[in-house]
Amino acid sequence: MRAIAGRMGMTKRESVAIAIAGSGGAGVMTLGTMLLETAARGGYYGLFTRLSGPQVRGGEAAALVRLSTRPTDCAPDAFDALVAIDWANVDRFASEIPLEPDSLIVADPKGGEAPAAIAASGAHTVTVELARIAKSVPGGRPNMVVLGLLGAAVGLGRDALAAAARDALADKGEAAVQSSVQAIEQGYDAAQPLQDRLALAPAVRSGEHWLLSGNEAVGLGALRGGVRFVAGYPITPSTEVLEWVLPRIMQLGGAAVQAEDELAALGCVLGASYGGTPAMTITSGPGLSLMVETLGLAVAAEIPALVVDVQRGGPSTGIPTKSEQGDLNLAVYGAHGDAPRIVIAPTSISDCIESTQWAVTLAERLQTPVIVLSDQFMGQAQCVIEAPEPLETTGERDSGQRGGPAGAKAAEPEGGAAPAAYKRYRLTEDGVSPMAVPGTPGAAWIAEGLTHAESGTPSSSAPDHIAQMDKRLHKLGSYEYGSRWADIEGEGDRVVITWGSSTGPVREAVARLAAEGMPLRLIAPRLIAPIDAQRYAAALNGARRILVIEQNHSGQLYRYLHAHLETDARLEALHRPGPLPFRSREIHSELRQWMQS
Repeated sequence: MRAIAGRMGMTKRESVAIAIAGSGGAGVMTLGTMLLETAARGGYYGLFTRLSGPQVRGGEAAALVRLSTRPTDCAPDAFDALVAIDWANVDRFASEIPLEPDSLIVADPKGGEAPAAIAASGAHTVTVELARIAKSVPGGRPNMVVLGLLGAAVGLGRDALAAAARDALADKGEAAVQSSVQAIEQGYDAAQPLQDRLALAPAVRSGEHWLLSGNEAVGLGALRGGVRFVAGYPITPSTEVLEWVLPRIMQLGGAAVQAEDELAALGCVLGASYGGTPAMTITSGPGLSLMVETLGLAVAAEIPALVVDVQRGGPSTGIPTKSEQGDLNLAVYGAHGDAPRIVIAPTSISDCIESTQWAVTLAERLQTPVIVLSDQFMGQAQCVIEAPEPLETTGERDSGQRGGPAGAKAAEPEGGAAPAAYKRYRLTEDGVSPMAVPGTPGAAWIAEGLTHAESGTPSSSAPDHIAQMDKRLHKLGSYEYGSRWADIEGEGDRVVITWGSSTGPVREAVARLAAEGMPLRLIAPRLIAPIDAQRYAAALNGARRILVIEQNHSGQLYRYLHAHLETDARLEALHRPGPLPFRSREIHSELRQWMQS
């Protein structure tokens, strides 16, 4: 972080990170959302993530807000302030809210001492009588006092904070709005102890910007891609995708189903897709495990399907509310037999839009399931992003065409040929066969999971089995995926490869090293499978050492690349499991040592 000198010698920051903690019902999530929204309307970038315990409802919670004058999509190195509305079990989050000696702990003096795990940071404590101030306002709540306190500390206007309260609480009635506005005012006036400690530099953002979560971004990308049917079963942390898509897909003339389980959800998706409608399901790791057999059906029957996996800590039930990149092996290899599919990993919250839209297009063009690997960090975080440009391609099906956005479609048999002449699984040069919408005259076909001949008729013939397997592998391996396959940045003979939500902190760390005169090359692949060996070879040209960084216990991308890449460079790994997110300073330190070794 770089400080900026302002008027009268006051130091202002380009970035400030604040954690707000409290027990269930204290309203910390509402507070975090309103703080981010107010800052966003004031021209700042920001990121809001949340911490919660394993309880279904209630329990300890923390809102983590990072505000910045520049785009930001990763966790801060440390928090500049921790505001405790109360101390109920906040110590459970100590490792996830790193503090430093120059950080602030803001708490009510009547709320007791900070837990030892928090106090051990050496952070300076500032006391503010939050409960007393809240009680001075009829119907006042401490979280609104804290909103005013923090708004004043970072430099947000009173009117902007009041407007945020009116927008957020309008459905609770005028009395609730007025009491909240008054509590914000009281908190604003009580901010003197924080004066100049958390002040942000003036915002310089311009152009249209959006505030959305990764789960919302995935839903938007799917709808932009042409998805008009969605089926899912609620599972943390992916449920918000289904909730966000439901009303919007109905407005677009589509449909949504909450299935009885994950198996049924993917079955519904294959049925809708077979019927001619681009379709999607959303899940997390346990649900993806249950879908494995049906994924094999989608591969064998060559039915387009989008499967979004918002990864969480595993195995088994694991840690549903925390992030981890542990599903790569399942996404790439999860099947009996050989069942190649496409796996896409967005590199940021913003990229969730375009990568998901791209995934729909690939599923439709190549008649295959495509798995999108998001994760809890991206999915449930809210971020201020630049308004994205829509991709030119779309997954809408245009019946009667073999090419086009929807991929291989079948017209009626040429020359009035008999229906038997239609070969749904015909062996073609590019591996993509004609696919008719059911009801097309003379083009009936069976979506068959059994090994089949070109006609779709079940077959146990070795030539048919091998030919269809070769065709399915060839169409994925020979497709031209274009430049979107990866972000490639920087230069040097040392290369860092990372993926998914690890990209943000790694990119920030690489930028710091470049500023210190230690340049690195960064590759962040979106296309995980199939692996494009030729593009990797070009991207790695001249590399002597390669370090793969990821958030899982076994180094899944590292082992995957080690198995498939042919390179003379030394391939090394830096990996650890969740739930703690990577931080730029941590990666910077590891990379510095690696560069000097």
